[in-house]
Amino acid sequence: MAISKKRKEALVRQYAEMLERSTGVILASFSGTTVKDLEGLRKKIRESGGEFHVVKNSLMDLAFRQAGYQLAEEYLIGTTAVGFAGEDVSAVAKAIVELAKQTEALRVKAGVIEGRTYGGGQVEQFADLPPLNVLRARLLSVVQAPAGRMAGVLGGSVRQIASVLKAYSEKVAAPAA
Repeated sequence: MAISKKRKEALVRQYAEMLERSTGVILASFSGTTVKDLEGLRKKIRESGGEFHVVKNSLMDLAFRQAGYQLAEEYLIGTTAVGFAGEDVSAVAKAIVELAKQTEALRVKAGVIEGRTYGGGQVEQFADLPPLNVLRARLLSVVQAPAGRMAGVLGGSVRQIASVLKAYSEKVAAPAA
């Protein structure tokens, strides 16, 4: 069924807007994937704050160009579905890669993360990273560790000075009694 020119223009605008809102996108080939699997994937991606859409290659190419991205032609051949990530790109990548491992029908083509294009293998490696909130917690603990040690050292020094002063005051007070 042919799509009208107005509908095509609206889809290109919609895709371009989603690209601008997204911190990253993951492109996948879904030929042979069941509707049930795709619906489960959509649900997982939605839970992580993203969206998953089956797209028309020529319209997605126009949207990438409008958004200022230059994408290799090989990534927009065959069936294409795009996972648009809200804040957590790794969660979207992880959901797509997990389904790709479960079913050979889904294959990761590429990813565009913060303006850089990555191949399918690189996206799969990216998906192995822990979620964003875990990475933030790890970074925070690394940053806080030296401060905690410094507070312990300073606290110990203050306690020692207080003990010395107390002992001295007791010594001075003892002969007077």
